Amino acid sequence: MHRRSLAALLLAATVAIAHGFVPVQASDLRIEGAAGPVVAIGGALRYDNDPVWSRLVALAGGDGARFVVLATAAARPEESAARVIETLQRHGASAVHVAVAPRIAGIDLEQAVSDPRWLERVEAATGVYFTGGAQERIVDTLQPGGRPTPLLEAIRGVHRRGGVIAGTSAGAAILSRTMFRDAIDVMAVMRGTLRDGKEVDRGLDLVGPDLFVDQHFLRRGRIGRMLPLLQSRGYAFGLGVEENSAAIIRGHEVEIIGPGGALFVDLSEATTERSLGAFNLQGGQLSFLGDGDRLDLRTRRMTPAAHQVAGVFIDPRAPDFRPEFPDAPFVLDVLGEGAIVRAMSNLLDSPLDEVRGLAFDARFAADDPQRTLGFEFRLYKGPDTVGWYSDSRGGEAYSVAGVRLDVTPVRVAEPLYRPWTQPPTRETRTAAP
Repeated sequence: MHRRSLAALLLAATVAIAHGFVPVQASDLRIEGAAGPVVAIGGALRYDNDPVWSRLVALAGGDGARFVVLATAAARPEESAARVIETLQRHGASAVHVAVAPRIAGIDLEQAVSDPRWLERVEAATGVYFTGGAQERIVDTLQPGGRPTPLLEAIRGVHRRGGVIAGTSAGAAILSRTMFRDAIDVMAVMRGTLRDGKEVDRGLDLVGPDLFVDQHFLRRGRIGRMLPLLQSRGYAFGLGVEENSAAIIRGHEVEIIGPGGALFVDLSEATTERSLGAFNLQGGQLSFLGDGDRLDLRTRRMTPAAHQVAGVFIDPRAPDFRPEFPDAPFVLDVLGEGAIVRAMSNLLDSPLDEVRGLAFDARFAADDPQRTLGFEFRLYKGPDTVGWYSDSRGGEAYSVAGVRLDVTPVRVAEPLYRPWTQPPTRETRTAAP
């Protein structure tokens, strides 16, 4: 627990402002003449998460905002849509279900995506909400074979007119130009299994060509699958949104809402060594954005939330830097739940310059030539690594900017460990048989 005097807190806030980290208001995010905002929700959004739901309604016009809900991805579309509609209405919006989903019995999808009834509902909307489920159901329905349907064109029309497009879980996965279609096994992707039409597919292309969005990110260790995709598909940036949290993307501006936050991955200056024969990278950058933090994709500059600025500004290069942690321990499972962000926070607030971790999975078959392939993650401080700490909301919260990342393939020992045996004593070494 940080224990800092009031004077120290005020000084930290002053230093942060001097560095240019000044909080901005939500209204400052509006970009005149631009398309509407896109809201990527990391999945498992609670129906009592009022900050996210109320913000969705505000982005779509406030009281009386008109939402259409597409439960196309859901296993039980009517039930999923009904819960979302009730929640949006509770926050002041009107909402209707566009009942176009493969799991609705008796539906003719080819006819439904051109049905004037649904097109009129979408064209009258100021907001579109995609529920979770299986993202392939969305793209296979709205964009079969990569060809946009009239219903998808109507949804894009809402976006062009300034309306909000939002999606949770599978509904967030489809927002980028490329999406993960079916890539549950993170380590398999790191080991090179990344096939078009299998693990990856076309998304709906609503957040621009340079940004890739993923969801359930920290809970499921999905940085392990994002990094190879960014590298292989030529993406500069990735945004991994955690559960029960949302990223509002409007042009080049990103704002985070919710307790889970989001991890921003910047590979714009990263390199790779192809001669290694396995995934690797050098010089990536990671930033963790918490509730209320913002990011400019043009400059890659983070603006912390007001409550973070009022807390403790952490600059490891400052002469008066007093680290909270004596060290930053090796991370045995760097793809474990929340492990990457804990490692970043510990590194930031420790005297060490780097921390290392391991990604490895021993479940592969004995005859798999890659069964001993693992990956070392090296997180290290760069010249611009800084962060903020606050406990003003009842928990310890870090925002971290500019941590560097190298990932190197390694051969893990087989077996990784052996039973412990007590070394022989002098008596047992000399005893007669």
